[in-house]
Amino acid sequence: MVTLETPRLILRRWREADVAPMAAVNADPEVMRWIGDGSLRDEQQTRDGIQASERGWESQGFGLFAVEIRSTGELAGFTGLSVPHFLPEVLPAVEIGWRLGRSHWGQGLATEAAAAAVRFGFEERGLGRIVGITQVGNDASERVMTKLGMRPVRESVDPTCGRGVRVFELSSGRYLTAPGRHA
Repeated sequence: MVTLETPRLILRRWREADVAPMAAVNADPEVMRWIGDGSLRDEQQTRDGIQASERGWESQGFGLFAVEIRSTGELAGFTGLSVPHFLPEVLPAVEIGWRLGRSHWGQGLATEAAAAAVRFGFEERGLGRIVGITQVGNDASERVMTKLGMRPVRESVDPTCGRGVRVFELSSGRYLTAPGRHA
């Protein structure tokens, strides 16, 4: 079982006790505004998503981490790596993603968590590149991607919902040679 630690966070595999707090995150319209068509997800949809991520861990050696606040043990949300099947034009690719509850926004936690997941992808899993995909207008996610060292490489449309997206990318070569790799 892979566990990553940062100064403020523990990134770990999912537990049954994480379903309800993650479902609360997924039920917040502001959190879900930039996810797909903006639809909210209930507890069963959240459970299904967690189970799909766990299957990814087993088959690919990476997936989404539950993000826990070190000082309180509270589940903040998730970060991690997945294959962006919803946007076939970027495949083959591995995407960095994150989703945190609103009470955890604006503190640099998304960047801290995602930087640890990117480091894991390049240094532990030997990935050649990692992409980030965000809907046009989601400036907060674009700022995180920029802090991770990612650069925009294309614009497209998410075929699952018709919304415009920007694709960012970071190659392992650029990551491994960047001064001060830790965002």
